Amino acid sequence: MSTIARSGEKADVKLANILVVALLGAALIFVAGLAQSETLHDAAHDVRHAVGFPCH
Repeated sequence: MSTIARSGEKADVKLANILVVALLGAALIFVAGLAQSETLHDAAHDVRHAVGFPCH
């Protein structure tokens, strides 16, 4: 395998990792932000306000 192919593969893995982390982070913020359960709301309340997500 050539060096170019290996560095290209590493870049693909890095990009995939960034995308997965970004999607998980967005999912966590929006799941907590749109939660209707009182328990979930209370658990995520301070985090919502800390990241500027309105919840009221």
